[in-house]
Amino acid sequence: MKVNYLPTLAAIALLSIGTAIASVKPESLQQALSETLAGEAAYAQSNSVGGKLAKKLQGKPVVIDVYASWCAACKNIAPTLSQLKKEYAGKVHFVVLDVSDRASTAKSEAIAKELGLSAFFAANKTQTGSLTIVDPSTGKVLSQHRNNANKATYTKVLDAALSKK
Repeated sequence: MKVNYLPTLAAIALLSIGTAIASVKPESLQQALSETLAGEAAYAQSNSVGGKLAKKLQGKPVVIDVYASWCAACKNIAPTLSQLKKEYAGKVHFVVLDVSDRASTAKSEAIAKELGLSAFFAANKTQTGSLTIVDPSTGKVLSQHRNNANKATYTKVLDAALSKK
């Protein structure tokens, strides 16, 4: 293609876009805007635990372990989680949401509801072998990893969260 055709192609493209925009009805624009805003809200929701965390979780970072007894990733990260519990005892809240079977899932759902983690549990109950660190004051997910046994990954985030206090 010769270079002298580029301005003509650009003009045609601009005219086509202008025609397409002019043919869109205002209701369609409103619907598109609503869908975009809903998508942004869903993204924000996926990056937080939802509502306000229970008072008993306030003041300390929260480590949420989505666990199942049959999960290979859970077994892989268990030693790291054990080390974190020892190192951060009294400084960090550790919450285990067990989804090994229907009965334990129902108990975990009740625990999640009591702690203000219902939305998080609903969105993540299939993510066994994941550890999520949450800022209790904002409900924002600070870090979330699945099948990551590298302790330094978690200590870096926890130390940063604890230093903000």
